[in-house]
Amino acid sequence: MTMPAAGSIAADIPINAVEQNVHQQQQRIVRRFRPKLIPVHILLLIGAFVMGAPFFWMIFSSFKPLGEIFAQPPKMLPQEWITDNYVTAFTGANFALGFFNSFYIATVIVVCTTITSAMAAYAFARIRFVGNGPLFMVFLATMMIPVQLTIIPLYVILGRIGWVDTHLALIVPASLFNAFGVFLLRQYVRGIPIELEEAAAIDGASRVRIFFQIIIPLLRTPMVALGIFTFLAQWNSFFYPLIFLNSDNLFTIQLMVNQFKGVYSSDWGALMAAATLAAAPLLIIFIFAQRQIVEGIALSGSKT
Repeated sequence: MTMPAAGSIAADIPINAVEQNVHQQQQRIVRRFRPKLIPVHILLLIGAFVMGAPFFWMIFSSFKPLGEIFAQPPKMLPQEWITDNYVTAFTGANFALGFFNSFYIATVIVVCTTITSAMAAYAFARIRFVGNGPLFMVFLATMMIPVQLTIIPLYVILGRIGWVDTHLALIVPASLFNAFGVFLLRQYVRGIPIELEEAAAIDGASRVRIFFQIIIPLLRTPMVALGIFTFLAQWNSFFYPLIFLNSDNLFTIQLMVNQFKGVYSSDWGALMAAATLAAAPLLIIFIFAQRQIVEGIALSGSKT
């Protein structure tokens, strides 16, 4: 009797054990009308309105003349709809280049981060070495360190190797270290039955082959969630590009938006239009990927 090949093991596994458990729990939920939950839903709607009001104010202000933006009393909807602010936004800054730079940087970081985080998560979850637990706790503790404390030594290091004012200063540090990504994927790796790896090892598969042919396919869902989180964070990143980038042709979309804010005065209409354009891709991603975002947040803290 021969053991199945390592590649066939991954093909026979339909779904992650944790994901299957959650799916079964969702199927057992019976939706029914509960009058006692009406106050809760009312509070949630009020909270949603409070959270969404600044966003809608930004969108509607992008279609207002400057006088209406600061009108008293303020009004949400513009009395005179104009598109001049969007024309000014496109002509005042190279938005096409900013979109390309942000998309390029975020995409490269997403690909590299998911791979490095999966490798580190597998090492912490499966490879037993001296100091595994304490090292992982120290690794997680780095999330509590403000980035402002590490920006000066990071700038000195990147300056000495000539990466300041290049996209490498943004891509490499973010790609090599992501404590949240390691924690998220480690939770899933611990939920994978170790018998799968033992069967593959008996069949002669190396640890590298086990990782790429068994672990990676089973981590597809959390890696997608991590990729979405990482893309959103990098697209919204303003602090690091502001510190490391000096050339206009390297600016990201957030730095392009910042150009409409002057020292003594600002074109608020164009600034609102530019901010709306910068937020549009994130809104589209959230609409199509909200299920993965919610699952990634819900299952990242599951005990496996």
